[in-house]
Amino acid sequence: MTIVVDDDYHAKKALEEKGIYCISAQKALHQDIRGLRIGILNVMPEVQKYEVSVLYPLGRTLIHIHPVWIRLKSHTYRESISKHIDRHYVAFDEAVKDHHLDGLILTGAPVETMPFEEVRYWDEAVDILTYARSHIASTLGLCWGGLALAKLLGIEKVQYREKLFGVFETRNIDPTHPITGRMDDVFWCPQSRHAGLADADLEARAKEGAVNLLAWSEEAGYTIFESADHRYVAHLGHPEYEADRLVEEYIRDRDKGLVDVVRPVNVNINKPLNRWRGHSHEFYSQWIKYVYETTPF
Repeated sequence: MTIVVDDDYHAKKALEEKGIYCISAQKALHQDIRGLRIGILNVMPEVQKYEVSVLYPLGRTLIHIHPVWIRLKSHTYRESISKHIDRHYVAFDEAVKDHHLDGLILTGAPVETMPFEEVRYWDEAVDILTYARSHIASTLGLCWGGLALAKLLGIEKVQYREKLFGVFETRNIDPTHPITGRMDDVFWCPQSRHAGLADADLEARAKEGAVNLLAWSEEAGYTIFESADHRYVAHLGHPEYEADRLVEEYIRDRDKGLVDVVRPVNVNINKPLNRWRGHSHEFYSQWIKYVYETTPF
């Protein structure tokens, strides 16, 4: 349960309050544990707040995690966080120049209503994901990140007329899989997206042997799947979200006057409860375990 960060990292106290042990890189070198370098392409809104959300489940594993925050050269970061990005984030070529990345995470992004080709940093992301498939044990795509992996696997996204928003009951459809096999047969999962994938398209690609389908929801469709070579794992939900994140997104969009704002399903706006924490911990733990066992370094 260890995250390797600088002593003055902004979220160190917040992580420790959640029971995550934080140590410096120098101290980690003196411990006889092979840590994992996990690259994180973070293109979520509220960059610094989201860092805590994604580090928390990673820090619940029994392996030292060295997060490597990756900046996109073609992405314009807000001036309010530019100093933070400059200090803690590195370009991908710098991240892999002298050290191997054991795993890679591509986060969600508020661009799922745009064609991929119109996203300013899409070409750069494709280059990184293509490299990762050949050189990194496993790449995990979350929400839009999962849709991006599907695109590279030849599966086009489908725009929704109404946002898929809330917490949905989901079925584990492959209990033998090394990542999802330890999860409950039925679990809850938060979703927050304007686009998804057609079940028929995924099923067709599965019959062709291109993908393995791992979890399905009546409302959200196939939410977890992987490439047949196991290099890409897509989770179209947000298992790393805190209980109040969906409420914050609802209030944000409502205050902006967005026309497709809907109340999150199965969420108490006044007192949101986290009913997916167990799924989150198990999913990330098993993904990290898979990376640890399959990375050649």
